[in-house]
Amino acid sequence: MLYDIWTVFWRDWIVLKRRLTKFILSRMVAPFLYLIAFGWGLGRSITVSSGTYLDFLVPGILALNSMNISFNSVIPVHAERIYHKSLEEYLVAPIRPTAFVVGKVLAAVLRGLISSAIILALAYGFGAALALSPLFLLVLVLNCVIFAEIGFIAAMKIETYEEMGQVNTYVLLPMSFLCGTFFSTQALPDLVRVFIEVLPLTHTSVLLRTLAGGGAGAALSFGVLTLYALGCFWFARRSFLQLTR
Repeated sequence: MLYDIWTVFWRDWIVLKRRLTKFILSRMVAPFLYLIAFGWGLGRSITVSSGTYLDFLVPGILALNSMNISFNSVIPVHAERIYHKSLEEYLVAPIRPTAFVVGKVLAAVLRGLISSAIILALAYGFGAALALSPLFLLVLVLNCVIFAEIGFIAAMKIETYEEMGQVNTYVLLPMSFLCGTFFSTQALPDLVRVFIEVLPLTHTSVLLRTLAGGGAGAALSFGVLTLYALGCFWFARRSFLQLTR
């Protein structure tokens, strides 16, 4: 099993390594603009209960960025299935279906973590003060895993690129702005807040912000993210197994 997982992961790593410079440069653009526009521009006129708005903002950007990168890193599986028909190579190869899912998810997690490291480097350059810890890294990994698995499920279920775009519009985009990335969910109406606080990105934003400030993350949020990771993995594996029948 481990060898099969490594085989799938290594294939994606070779592809990433050949494009690593372009990947790093392209992942610097959006965070750089966020830090300038919100951290320096708007952020100077905003006060938060603890620290600066920049310190409040960076964990939210990390949550948002790791979600988008992990999700979009798995989307090429959709093209392999629908257009290139290269997914059949994996289906006939002596690789366990579970290993294929895990390998693809781990490759997406790697991309998400590289992108997160870029954001942290930029944030420290802008003067952010964040307390990093193993738990902080664990939350980032869990967030990457969850949205890589969601991306894998979408790649298995959706038939066209247009429908894939709708996933971004109706799922990722609302979470990007409402799940505590740029402002606290306490500012939302009660009915909206109850729904928003069920979503995984909200728990990631809250945990990253708490841990970056030197606090202890809520066990409930860790539990919610773990359940999301396990549940999404089950659905991702089941979706891929349906192709092998």
